[in-house]
Amino acid sequence: MGSYIPNTASERQQMLEAIGMTSFDDLYTDIPEELRCRKPLSLPSGLSELEVLQKATEISEKNTRFAHIFRGAGSYHHYIPSIVKQVTSKEEFVTAYTPYQAEISQGILQSIFEYQTMICELTGMDVSNASVYDGATAAAEALAMCRDRRRKTVVVSGTVDPKIQSVIKTYCFGSGADLKILPEKDGQTDLAAWEELNGSETACLLIQSPNYYGIMEDCRKIAESVHAAGARLVAYCNPISLALLETPGEFGADIAVGEGQPLGLPMAFGGPYLGFMASTKDLMRRLPGRIVGQTADAKGSRAFVLTLQAREQHIRREKAGSNICSNEALCAMTAAVYLSAMGSRGLKNVADACVTNAHFLLSELEKNGFQ
Repeated sequence: MGSYIPNTASERQQMLEAIGMTSFDDLYTDIPEELRCRKPLSLPSGLSELEVLQKATEISEKNTRFAHIFRGAGSYHHYIPSIVKQVTSKEEFVTAYTPYQAEISQGILQSIFEYQTMICELTGMDVSNASVYDGATAAAEALAMCRDRRRKTVVVSGTVDPKIQSVIKTYCFGSGADLKILPEKDGQTDLAAWEELNGSETACLLIQSPNYYGIMEDCRKIAESVHAAGARLVAYCNPISLALLETPGEFGADIAVGEGQPLGLPMAFGGPYLGFMASTKDLMRRLPGRIVGQTADAKGSRAFVLTLQAREQHIRREKAGSNICSNEALCAMTAAVYLSAMGSRGLKNVADACVTNAHFLLSELEKNGFQ
């Protein structure tokens, strides 16, 4: 990498002399001579930029790329307007880091605040955090939010994506939480089984709608049953579907979570993506990670700050409800730019197209003998 360092040889020599050294070898005087590598490394010679591009293209041609992908229960290919990458590729956003110094981080703080606002509008919830690593992590963190000293058992519907269940099992193993999987009936959550299973120690139920089988759950009825038992309902949602369906806030969920990949993020061979999390106001202080709040500065102008939680509470692992103290800021910004570009009407058009195309595929499959 030496040839890529943007300093001339004379400039580097001046830098060495400024710290009292004459050569780069002086930087390694504390390393014993017998441990130093004095012979060239056994590496092939370098290639020119053109040769590297040709080599990379040659390797990439070994991949099989499909124009259309019909696998569900994973990441999805949606058309992404070109303005999304145009905005998020700006170096101010790509290089932005943790905005702890609010006075010099107003831009990134505002972008997170706008993302949070859109997630609240999309889910119908009161407050959103700045995102977590992915949808499965969001689901596991949401269940941890619901547990307390008296209610330590978390219940997950068997219609939830198995990959999400796997992450939840890992979380519960690490925290010592009691996890129960609720059986499914005809591809939907078995509400009768919930009535038998829940008890005074049950903290919450996690459902997914549309679920792993692509079937709608009776979310409002489930919410009523869960709340009657004194537990909380966590709803895992596809964000595109919320442009058409009743929102978690409308049917009575306490926490809404999901995978944000459909919101302007390419499939990208599996990531990075983001997990969105939103909750009712009474659970605001239990939300993991960071939350950006809006306030006013000394001159009364609109300003943004990190609020409610301190990094230290996540460092004190034995007392923390969560150890997440970061977020997927660039991915969250991408989601916000995508939602801004699409608008409510555009997002509804995307959701309509998803439903229409899915039913068209279903009819074509049935014509060919599939059930």
